[in-house]
Amino acid sequence: MQFLFKFLKWLGIILGSLILLAIILLYATGKEFLLKGVYVTYLHGHKTAYLDDYEFFDNHIIDNGEPQPWNKSSDYNKVAITDSLKSIHQNWGSIAYMIIHQDSIWFEEYYDGYTDSSKSNSFSMAKSMVAALLGKAIENGDVKSLNQKVIDFIPELEGPFADSLRMVDLVSMSSGMKWDESYYDPFSITTRLYFDKDIIGVLEEMPINNQPGQKFNYKSGDTQVLGIALQRATGKTLSQLLSQYFWQPMGAEHPAIWQVDSRKHGIEKAYCCVASNARDFARFGKLYLQHGKWNGNQLLDSTYIKHSITNTFPDSPQYGYGWWMGKYKEKDYFYMDGHLGQYVIVIPEDDLIIVRLGHGIDGAPRNNVNSAFYNFIDQAYVMLGDRIKY
Repeated sequence: MQFLFKFLKWLGIILGSLILLAIILLYATGKEFLLKGVYVTYLHGHKTAYLDDYEFFDNHIIDNGEPQPWNKSSDYNKVAITDSLKSIHQNWGSIAYMIIHQDSIWFEEYYDGYTDSSKSNSFSMAKSMVAALLGKAIENGDVKSLNQKVIDFIPELEGPFADSLRMVDLVSMSSGMKWDESYYDPFSITTRLYFDKDIIGVLEEMPINNQPGQKFNYKSGDTQVLGIALQRATGKTLSQLLSQYFWQPMGAEHPAIWQVDSRKHGIEKAYCCVASNARDFARFGKLYLQHGKWNGNQLLDSTYIKHSITNTFPDSPQYGYGWWMGKYKEKDYFYMDGHLGQYVIVIPEDDLIIVRLGHGIDGAPRNNVNSAFYNFIDQAYVMLGDRIKY
């Protein structure tokens, strides 16, 4: 027994020393962000970023103004959710599902303890919001045009083609940046950007290595660089801009928060991480559905919105400026899309907005009739029945 105690004691000393050495090596090699990543994800039972992880990061507040609650349809929640949708929600951990028809909430349901005011992570739906902020910065003259050079705002940008990069290349995802869009690899640049305390310090690992503006290639780094450029162009944080130009004028019912790095004057994770709720996320769908108008006021230029929901490259019809596009039974739709299946889907022809938030998604192609995404749309039409004519 005494031998066992000595063995365990020495084993503990060895393991402790190895852990200490590993920590020292992480700091020495600039990979200390992995410690934050392990703590936030694995030690809390997750393998990737998740809906409530904003609790472990610094955040800026996105202030709201006078709330403008959504109208509710006279048929509000009178139709039960379909068995197909119920199964999808259970299998993939939905926390919210909402159908807004003709500017009124027609159906909404919440799951897993979430409510209409619960905050959850937008993930990449934030890219659509940053795209809107670019449109506003151009309207206000803070950015000269979509063709203004990014290096005007971020002179430390690296790479042989940094001088050629334009704002439009960032918002259309065609930067030519060196980037690895991997959410589950702890050593990827995406992981570092998410957990690092100094976003500006990560720029050195995001050089513009190829000619920009040639083709669509989805990279969260594009939106991050765009966010930094907008902050410098306007002299305001992205949270302040979002509040001033959209959150307050659109009458969001609740303040939201935006994850930032941990510098004294935190920089927002522009490519993700606005924490809000289904009703307030849906307001961006309504704004774009109404061509930038809100209660008679033009909050965003209609021409810019038209370009935002039109593909930039013929061989990539699915993406515009921060918004995705597709077809449902020959009906055009556009949508905000976030990691793990956060969606605000807009079908203009039928004055329809569908919101789904959740813990996961099946990963099937969006146009696959058996995919969860397709069925979030398809089953909404089943529920609406003859209220919408085909």
